[in-house]
Amino acid sequence: MPERPVRSRQLALVVLCLASLMVVLDGTIVVVALPSIQADLGFTPANLAWIVNAYLVPFGGLLLFSGRLGDLIGRRRVFLIGLSVFTVASLLCGMAGDQGMLIAFRCLQGIGGALTTSVVLGMIVTLFPGQPEQGKALGLFGFVQAGGASLGMILGGVLTQGLGWHWTMLVNVPIGIVVVLATFAIIERDSGAGLRAGVDVLGAVLVTAGAMLLVYVIVDTGAPVRRWSLLALAVLLLAGFVLRQQKAPIPLLPLGLFRSRPVTGGNIVMILMVAGMMGFQFLTALYLQQVLELDALTTGFAFLPTPVTNAVVALWLGPRLIGRLGTRPVLAGGLLVAAAGLALLTRVPADGDYFTDVLPPLLLAGIGMGAAVPAVIGTAMSAGSPEDSGVASGLVNTTLQIGSAVGTAVLAAVAASRTSSLGETVMGQREAAASGFRFAYLGSTAFVVLAVLAALVLIPAKKEFPSHA
Repeated sequence: MPERPVRSRQLALVVLCLASLMVVLDGTIVVVALPSIQADLGFTPANLAWIVNAYLVPFGGLLLFSGRLGDLIGRRRVFLIGLSVFTVASLLCGMAGDQGMLIAFRCLQGIGGALTTSVVLGMIVTLFPGQPEQGKALGLFGFVQAGGASLGMILGGVLTQGLGWHWTMLVNVPIGIVVVLATFAIIERDSGAGLRAGVDVLGAVLVTAGAMLLVYVIVDTGAPVRRWSLLALAVLLLAGFVLRQQKAPIPLLPLGLFRSRPVTGGNIVMILMVAGMMGFQFLTALYLQQVLELDALTTGFAFLPTPVTNAVVALWLGPRLIGRLGTRPVLAGGLLVAAAGLALLTRVPADGDYFTDVLPPLLLAGIGMGAAVPAVIGTAMSAGSPEDSGVASGLVNTTLQIGSAVGTAVLAAVAASRTSSLGETVMGQREAAASGFRFAYLGSTAFVVLAVLAALVLIPAKKEFPSHA
């Protein structure tokens, strides 16, 4: 791709990050609105989770295939298709009048979100092939990913209490229309390798079915026998996918990518990091509401320090540190700072105070993730040819989703189990809940500490990411 003017590339980056922000926000903005949706549409507690799961299952399952599709038919085309589907689905979700319609349209949203998100990283590393511009661009993308979840909780509280839960869906519509129009005007068309280059249909079916089933098992709360059976089936499908990629003439996921230490190490670090940090956000939202008894709007604003500090580090300090010290020290150092914040949360009391017990960990989490997220994304995207950047982008986003689902499911189960066991004693319910959160925060800290160790062992000690040609 010929070099484009700096301003043109910066405008394209803003468009891509705005689309990513819209998809990231949707992952948490709805969480705050769940009680209102339950009251309005009559969801049972068991069925309520499907408002989230109906989005996550197709989203997580389609990312890898969508990334390769972008390599074949053009990343801008896949981006526009996904964005259009996501925007229309958001409108339909906002107009849904019963449970079945809402769940069906949330599934459609997940499909659109996967198509949109899967190609964004590939487009960014193609627009900014060298340092330090790529580091700064990934810093902005990293802020969108790490800070967007917190911003979603704030916006969800404002919209739910001010306008109603429908607007947590409808807010995507005007933003989506603007981004679609801006994409036509600003982002240049890329042709891709073409479908004649070959589509591994069997591989696509195996990985999509396997990944969807894996995400479903992670978020499902059904009978253990059923979950273990489905997990075994998911493993068989994914194992079949790996075998297929070894024999396919044009594989969907070139296994040679995993010979690169940055790619393999970056994805392993990412799944551990995201498991700890997304689980932490979920736990903290519950602690603030169930133990400190804050309302939804106040809980949303309580997270504000995290995206603010994240922005300062990710957009300004992080790229400078990476350029001076290298990727591995910044990644490991950022994760250590985040782990320190999580460790502080293992002491939160039942009669805690936000400013003394919660705010300092939130600040440390924002600083640490602001440094770590751009570094680990850049590492995971640093190897392979530009022609494979779409599938590499899909792989990174699949890792993000699996890590998020695993962390949230595991830590929520740990907190619930601990609370339930203590609730049967003379300990009060509030103290039992606080103890459950403290125990789960230990798990969150452990995930991030493991990510630090993985970064030190698996990430090469290089001054900067390898650049795409």
